[in-house]
Amino acid sequence: MTGKHNLIPEREYLFEHFFELSPDLLCIAGFDGYFKKINPAVSNLLGYSNEELLSKPINEFIYVDDQQITAKFREEITKNTPLLNFENRYITKSGEIIWLSWTSMPLESEKLVYAIAKNITHNKKHEEDRNILLANFAKINKDLKKISYTSSHDLRSPVNNLVSIFSLLDVSKIEDPETIQLIELLNLTSENLKQTLNDTIDLLILENNNIAQIEEIDLNKSLNAVIRSINSLIQNSKTTINVDFSELQKINFNKAYLESIFLNLITNSIKYAKPSQLPIISVYSKKINGISQLIFSDNGLGFDMDVVKDKIFGLHQKFHNHVDSKGIGLYLVYNHITCLGGSITVESKVNEGAKFIITFKDLN
Repeated sequence: MTGKHNLIPEREYLFEHFFELSPDLLCIAGFDGYFKKINPAVSNLLGYSNEELLSKPINEFIYVDDQQITAKFREEITKNTPLLNFENRYITKSGEIIWLSWTSMPLESEKLVYAIAKNITHNKKHEEDRNILLANFAKINKDLKKISYTSSHDLRSPVNNLVSIFSLLDVSKIEDPETIQLIELLNLTSENLKQTLNDTIDLLILENNNIAQIEEIDLNKSLNAVIRSINSLIQNSKTTINVDFSELQKINFNKAYLESIFLNLITNSIKYAKPSQLPIISVYSKKINGISQLIFSDNGLGFDMDVVKDKIFGLHQKFHNHVDSKGIGLYLVYNHITCLGGSITVESKVNEGAKFIITFKDLN
């Protein structure tokens, strides 16, 4: 013994067995669009005999909707461009649709394409089932959001009516202190419920409307609509609102967003008013070098800008120890403005009020 392994002559190498026994589809095709040689996996999967597969153009076995795109990529192969991970559908003899993923290498000198394909029908079925499941989840989620929005919206009317009833009550005719205290508590609770509903609706609008409808809005009409909706809160807090839209009367913006901005800024000013001073709010518009601005200021508690910095518009960020503070209002204001390309800045000092400067993007 020489210690060397016996070498099998090259002609006896099992290359043919490798080709014949592979579970993947192996084939050699000509630039003319015909199979020249295929392994048994091809005929076993497609259900055609070797003679049928070799005698007809490959295109006849391809699913009709994929024939055009396959022909396009086959043309690229004839230009000596390899084809990697190309997916198309074939039709079996029994009419079943099969998904195949191809890797094809051209040999231009011989006008041949050497290709291997994997049956990915099972994966495609899983992908289809997953997409159907995701679509169902998306629909359920959309329906739940719609129910939440509708429920919140429908509750606005009875809550508004409840608030209005309290504004009509003349507590001066009530002598019992406990009854007066109870009415005031119920009134405050109603106002808080109303604000919570408004916040909920605003959040739902923000999450659902990726593309906001833009229209020309009259600033006075928009502000007056908000003032009417919280009239009892404004009267009870003895808030003064000074308005001047003479310089800019209309703006191209989203109506719901603008009303939400007015609502949140006004209610925040009232909520964070100084205990020793009645709230005074100023709202006015400006047009500077063609740029539209809305300025909103109050005489409330203000902010320590060195402390709040860029957190002022964050969700659930609270800067005052107010029992009803949720950290939602300024988050909504910021998102309504920036999602339409605008910007908002704040000028404020502790106990000297706050000034919000809203700059709108030209949406003409």
